[in-house]
Amino acid sequence: MNIKKILILYSTVDNHTLKICSQIQDKIRKCGHDVLLHTINIDDKLDLNIFDTIIIGASIRYGKHNENVYHFIAKHQKLLESKANAFFSVNVVARKPEKNQPHTNPYLVKFLKQIAWKPKILAVFAGMLDYQKYGIFDRQMIRFIMWMTKGPTDPKTVIEFTNWEAVDTFAALFCVEAPQK
Repeated sequence: MNIKKILILYSTVDNHTLKICSQIQDKIRKCGHDVLLHTINIDDKLDLNIFDTIIIGASIRYGKHNENVYHFIAKHQKLLESKANAFFSVNVVARKPEKNQPHTNPYLVKFLKQIAWKPKILAVFAGMLDYQKYGIFDRQMIRFIMWMTKGPTDPKTVIEFTNWEAVDTFAALFCVEAPQK
């Protein structure tokens, strides 16, 4: 069977997207593929051509993905389109069942309208809420957003909303054609 070289690029604010990417990396490695996990950096010298598949995971803060995500995609759109590829967004609004699919998540829908690249596989994962990790400004802003969206506002709240079974199902999509270890 064919062992693939897979790159998982991530953009994270509070490291929860990195945690999700690490889970995906572990699952795909168990399938027998070679997987590299790397932060998105538009000036990086990483040779993207050596990878068979490129997966991008990015978190949301205040309704937007990090600017590096937009710049990376614009810079490498043709290369991304020439390979197996995927994109997933991590955001707390995905905690709601009616907003946890690519076509129902408002942040992912908005993002896809802002970029020219059309990822072959899309996913959305709910993130984590940890008020104690945030600075004063972020804590207050996120509490206000949670209040508006009927989410938890207690400043002691720590909730991981991520559906890890959904993350594993997503990872399994990249396990085809690899030897079982």
